[in-house]
Amino acid sequence: MKTTENAEPAFLFKTLADPTRLRLLNLLACGETCVCELTDTLRVVQPKVSRHLAHLKRAGLVEARREGKWMHYRWAKHGDPLVRHVLAGLREWMEKDDQMNGERRRRRKVCCEISRTKPGRTLNQ
Repeated sequence: MKTTENAEPAFLFKTLADPTRLRLLNLLACGETCVCELTDTLRVVQPKVSRHLAHLKRAGLVEARREGKWMHYRWAKHGDPLVRHVLAGLREWMEKDDQMNGERRRRRKVCCEISRTKPGRTLNQ
């Protein structure tokens, strides 16, 4: 592995040890998601979500894309075999966990509501 702090297994596991970051990764497993959808789904304030997303980005677990005022995040494609293996196990666990499934269902509802309120957005975007 690389020698930078962000590539060390300890940093990866420290990143994944936070419940809020796990919840964010769970929602991002459904595909690219806007920060506003994450905050509304998790019922967490935007600065807290952004802080945790920045930590996930430093760990190389998510990637970001700006669209106007909105930031969209998605799972990063990772080249490190350890990270890929850990994330595959994490995704498998998330698919079986009742709380995680409930939050993904709530995200789908929030997503449609937000799409109606964003200027210039349609339900298909």
